Amino acid sequence: MPREHIFDEAEYERRVERTKERLREEDLDAIVVADPANMNYLTGYDGWSFYVHQAVVVTPDRDEPVWIGRDMDGGGARATTHLGDDSIRAYSDDHVHSPHDLHPMDFVAGVLEELEVADGRIGLEMDAAYFTAKSYTRLQQNLPEAEFEDATLLVGWVRIKKSEQELEYMREAARISENAMWAGLDVIEEGVPEYEAAAAIYEQLITGTEEYGGDYPSIVPLMPSGDHTGTPHLTWTDREFEDGDPVIIELSGCRHRYHSPLARTTFVGDPPAELQETADIVVEGIEAALDTVEPGVTCEAVEKAWRETIAQYGLEKEDRIGYSMGLGYPPDWGEHTASIRPGDETVLEEDMTFHMIPGIWTDEIGMEISETFRVTSTGAETLADFPRELFTT
Repeated sequence: MPREHIFDEAEYERRVERTKERLREEDLDAIVVADPANMNYLTGYDGWSFYVHQAVVVTPDRDEPVWIGRDMDGGGARATTHLGDDSIRAYSDDHVHSPHDLHPMDFVAGVLEELEVADGRIGLEMDAAYFTAKSYTRLQQNLPEAEFEDATLLVGWVRIKKSEQELEYMREAARISENAMWAGLDVIEEGVPEYEAAAAIYEQLITGTEEYGGDYPSIVPLMPSGDHTGTPHLTWTDREFEDGDPVIIELSGCRHRYHSPLARTTFVGDPPAELQETADIVVEGIEAALDTVEPGVTCEAVEKAWRETIAQYGLEKEDRIGYSMGLGYPPDWGEHTASIRPGDETVLEEDMTFHMIPGIWTDEIGMEISETFRVTSTGAETLADFPRELFTT
């Protein structure tokens, strides 16, 4: 039976219909969706099967999407989606790492022929993490009369505004993020190996809360420390924390694949004045940016509030300070659509969600404090309730 307690069938129908509207606007006869988050969004499919090729095909005229995956994962599609049997198509295992020159996209091409779009305009998620170069060339070989178009972000833009149920799962993920962050901060002290902090964080990410458990996040906890806090995407090692170490923690709770990232910085011992001053500036900048958020404001206007605030103290940051996010699978929880950065003229609308992470990273120092927020009718709702400050052990 489908896990109907996650979303009802009507919500998936609304999502698919909005996607069909986009197909019509783009004059596309079909889209082959390969991003596992987009597959989940359109059908509910949820399984750790994205390491082999799979897809969801949507056409403007067919009521249901068609899920395509490995034969052994067909049962997972029946368990996690509302799709009828005719909308679940599974390829045989000899397509996987095949010694017979078979490829899953050969099977996908056959489904597209059956749907009578083999000579049409077909959208592909060309920049999706799991859509490979060989996937593209096999589709070209099998469907020589098709016209392929890059539709990487089509579903992403459909996803950008969240339903109330999606928002509720993100709020639940925020509670898990809070528990996991406290667990990490409580463990970090001089002489403790970095992996012990990571283990404490992971325990809470899965344990969740007293009311509900957590799912695996799309990104592992990031924990650069010591001399490496200016490099934000490092994880943990066997190294023991030392007195004088700054430590950045970036993590996210996950609930039914919905995330609410949170980042904080702590210091082992007494922090130097420069780090404390940087933390105070970052907090002031975040609050200025959040105060700017409301429907009708552009992403670049939010970033400008941050940039002008930190410029008063002689600081500048060239990277974006946030991005649209929510539903995700490894390797990312971002939607790859709107970014809070100069030049992004995306207009904020109610129920968009973003991770604002305006870290300061230099050769000498690293400081991260982040918030996940929802655009409300009047401003910003930060999903986590967590002190916005530099921590110390």
